[in-house]
Amino acid sequence: MTTLPERSTAQWRRLDAAHHIHPFTDPQRMAARGGTRVLVRGEGVWLWDSDGNRILDGLAGLWCVALGYGRHELAAVAERQLRTLSYYSSFLDTTTPATIELAQKIAERTPPGLDQIFFGNSGSESIDTIVRMVRHFWNLEGRPEKKILLSREYAYHGSTLAGASLGGMAGMHAMSGLLPDVSHVMPPYAYKYGRGMTQDEFGRRAADALEERILSLGPERVAAFFAEPVQGGGGVLVPPPSYWPRVQEICRRHDVLLVADEVICGFGRTGEWFGCQTFDIAPDFMNIAKAVTSGYVPLSAAIVGERVARTLRDKGGRLAHGYTYSGHPLACAVGIENLRLMAAEGLVERVRDDVGPHLQRCLQEALGDHPLVGEVRGVGLMAAVELVRDRAKAELFDPPGEVGLRALDHCFDAGVTCRVVRDALCFAPALVITRAEIEELAARAKRAVDATAKAIGIL
Repeated sequence: MTTLPERSTAQWRRLDAAHHIHPFTDPQRMAARGGTRVLVRGEGVWLWDSDGNRILDGLAGLWCVALGYGRHELAAVAERQLRTLSYYSSFLDTTTPATIELAQKIAERTPPGLDQIFFGNSGSESIDTIVRMVRHFWNLEGRPEKKILLSREYAYHGSTLAGASLGGMAGMHAMSGLLPDVSHVMPPYAYKYGRGMTQDEFGRRAADALEERILSLGPERVAAFFAEPVQGGGGVLVPPPSYWPRVQEICRRHDVLLVADEVICGFGRTGEWFGCQTFDIAPDFMNIAKAVTSGYVPLSAAIVGERVARTLRDKGGRLAHGYTYSGHPLACAVGIENLRLMAAEGLVERVRDDVGPHLQRCLQEALGDHPLVGEVRGVGLMAAVELVRDRAKAELFDPPGEVGLRALDHCFDAGVTCRVVRDALCFAPALVITRAEIEELAARAKRAVDATAKAIGIL
């Protein structure tokens, strides 16, 4: 059996620099800090690097390792499926038992009316699937002029050309430009845009920005609004309670399809199975990925509501869309076991009632009044610590990002991982994290923020 060779950290780094292009990484900055970090093992919420350092994974890999590392149950299911039927496609009237079974298991958990599942490999792929289905739907309904897709600033909907265009990240737009007929509106980012307003006032204002854009473009031309229940990749932007009811009413009034991107929020992260349930959203589509397999195997799905599914079924004929690995039996088998374990261990309820509130409380106590911190925000088991130039004036760093990257290095030095978004440190640990491990996460995050503050002269 082939095994990885034993190499030193320096050897791994030389090979990495010679051959590996990293996503969302500045290669010159990485080289200046000595090269890549090489992670070699994981157990629970802990990682070990190639130098033997033990690190608390504060981001569940990349928002995805819901069950934590080292779950032998998932490995056993994967081995059994590989030995039984390693692969077959879902093209042309064919599929596998694992594919059918997982579609049913997902449909049992989704909000009512969302029970048609189209599998892909990543959230980015499934966003592309939804874009194609949205436009196909309006064509079939005799309204081909409805092509414009709306999203929000700071949104993250993947890295394909369609996903990056829908996302609201300026750096991604600068790399490849935007697809036509995509427009972005103000996000519910109260810390930046909501000064002088109550939470409810700002929530209504942010929702009204959507309606103003729809009216300016013409409702007859707007096809769909894409939005995460909580903008995870945008910095854990939690909408005020008044936001989502108004958004939903606006979309219905103007006959704009509503797409909920649940890639981060889905499968327990917000304290319910889906963020839609936390915020009482009834979308026309959902996009899922990441935690559906706890990140052990790539898998995603576009979940299609009854209105669209009926039109595709009754009027659409042959669906001219698909991926080689749509409904891959290995990924689906792991997904089935992953959902079984999440339910059996009561992890969603645990996030809602126990570890989610504990994370919010611990981070607030550790960093809520820190001179470098403007705000600690979050919901369930996801949170952000917003680093600011001037706490009293709520002044953000300009340009954004450099202080956040310095803080990320200090987080690794303190033995905790996170995601840095502009100058916000984002945390979303595995759902299996213990209360004691949350307290350790908060303590290590505080050490990292203290070190950052000292490095830039605030402490």
